Amino acid sequence: MADCSNKKKNIAACNCTYAGCPRHGICCECVAYHRKSDELPACYFTKEAERTYDRSFDNFMKNR
Repeated sequence: MADCSNKKKNIAACNCTYAGCPRHGICCECVAYHRKSDELPACYFTKEAERTYDRSFDNFMKNR
């Protein structure tokens, strides 16, 4: 879905540091991708917690 009309705005607010992510700025694809793995996307995490790439619910709860 490279034609997301909000992609530019989403990228400006996205805190994901995973270089080369094909879903960067395409929130609906990002959420669906992480949901399949019982994870949350980077935007749910603090800057420090996001850098661990641990997107688990447990990590989210530890870092709230």
